[in-house]
Amino acid sequence: MRIISANLNGIRSATNKGFLSWLANQNADVVALQELKAQSDNLSDTMRAPEGMHGWFHYAEKKGYSGVGLYCRKEPDQIIEGLGIADIDAEGRYIEARFGNLSVISVYLPSGSSSEERQQAKFSFMARFWPHLAGLATLGREVLLLGDWNIAHRELDLKNWKGNLKNSGFLPEEREWIGKVFDELGFVDVWRTLYPDAPGYTWWSNRGQAYAKDVGWRIDYHIATEKLAQTAKTASVYKDEKFSDHAPLIVDYEWPI
Repeated sequence: MRIISANLNGIRSATNKGFLSWLANQNADVVALQELKAQSDNLSDTMRAPEGMHGWFHYAEKKGYSGVGLYCRKEPDQIIEGLGIADIDAEGRYIEARFGNLSVISVYLPSGSSSEERQQAKFSFMARFWPHLAGLATLGREVLLLGDWNIAHRELDLKNWKGNLKNSGFLPEEREWIGKVFDELGFVDVWRTLYPDAPGYTWWSNRGQAYAKDVGWRIDYHIATEKLAQTAKTASVYKDEKFSDHAPLIVDYEWPI
């Protein structure tokens, strides 16, 4: 199966930049979307369900903000929208599709870079998301968590790590937390397992020609249960076209859906 994760920084903007035209040629089984920045009435029929796919979305209550979605070629057995935590769900950050014993999830963790208040909101999200992650790890299901986690785990995961040690996205507490997702809960960072030494940047600041100079961060992930992760064969970051300040992360798995 081919799975794509893409932070769109606005689904309407990304569509205008050719995202859906590109997607039509990818033969993806599931596409996890983050940062829709739209509500249902803002989406065209094609945005809701590209040809040959079904679409499900968890919108933020605030207009032009956050929101996640899933495009699925096969109709899921079940869709779970939100975490059941009111203030988090109001920001549209979690949607899960279940296919038999497989859960495919689009998740968008908050950014803390705009203010100390938002950083504290990010820490609060992390603390309250942890029990859910722990529950997923013990369900006996295969789980694939896709999306923008707004955290670079290791020094290899961002170009200018020395200059960002005190910045949101690379704070010690954030790095320790996502490390525990792997080390304590047993989830696998699929890209880093396939390519131990390749940076794999997926996001670039709009400042200082960061994209052109490839001064990036790897903050978009495929995070999987171990059995599923072992079937990942190839992964790539698509940069030939620029749909967003993030690039799509594509992984092919030898796993039926």
